[in-house]
Amino acid sequence: MSLNPPITHWAGRTVWLIGASTGIGRATASRLHALGAQVIVSARNEAALRAFVVQHPGSEAVVLDVVDAASVKLAGERVLALARHGRLDLVVYCAGHYKPMRAQDFDLAEAMRHQHINYDGALYVLDAVLPTLLQQGGGHLSLVASVAGFRGLPKALAYGPTKAALNSLAETLYLDLSPQGIGVSVINPGFVATPMTAHNDFSMPALLTPEQAAHEMISGWEAGAFEIHFPRRFTLWLKLLRHLPHALYFPAVRRVTGQ
Repeated sequence: MSLNPPITHWAGRTVWLIGASTGIGRATASRLHALGAQVIVSARNEAALRAFVVQHPGSEAVVLDVVDAASVKLAGERVLALARHGRLDLVVYCAGHYKPMRAQDFDLAEAMRHQHINYDGALYVLDAVLPTLLQQGGGHLSLVASVAGFRGLPKALAYGPTKAALNSLAETLYLDLSPQGIGVSVINPGFVATPMTAHNDFSMPALLTPEQAAHEMISGWEAGAFEIHFPRRFTLWLKLLRHLPHALYFPAVRRVTGQ
C-alpha cells in the first residue's frame, strides 16, 4: 500500500539534495540526474559540489552549512530561483555526522555536533522549504535517518538519538502534511560504505555501496513508501528486535555485539 504519491517519472522534476558531496547523497544525486531530474546539490564542500556539476551537466550547486540557519535559508531561496518550473518536487536531507561514543567517553561538544548536523540542520531545511511545499500543495520531503535510531545500541550515544529523532520527526510531518498532498518519507539504511563508516573498527554486516543505497531509496520513492529501509536481510532482523521487551533486548544486543 502506497502511503505517499508514487514518483513514477523523474524527467523535469527538481530535486534538492542536502549533504550531497559524498556517500549516499552524491550517489543518489548522480542516479537521479541520469534519470532526467534537475538535480541541485548542497553541502559545505564547494570543490566537491563543483566537481559534481562538471561531471553532471545541467545540475546545479548551492553551497551551505547545515548548522547555520541563515545559510540554509539563503540556500533555499537560491534553490527555488534555480528550479526550472519554480517548484520543488523532492527535498532530501542526507547531511550527517557520525563518531562512535560511549558513556565512559562522553564528549559534550561532539554530542552537540551530532545534534546540530543530524537533527537541527533538518529543522533549518524545514524552515526553508515548508512554505514552498505548502503553497504548491505537493512535493516530497525525505529525511535520511538510520537503523541506529531504532533502539539503543553500543557506541551510538551521540549518533543514535539524533536518528531516532528524525524518525519521530518524519512520522509527525507525515500526519500533518499528507492531507495537504505533500509526501514524507524516512530513510533507514543499514551499513553503507561511506566516509562516515570508514573508521568503524568492527565488522559491518550486509554492507552496501552508496550506489546500492541510492537504488533502494529511489525505488522506495517510486513505490510511494513512507519508510525506506535496506538491506532488508539486515533491517528486518533489527525491526524484530524492536519488539523485544527490555529484559530480552539488552542481553540480546550485548551478546550479538560483544559489548
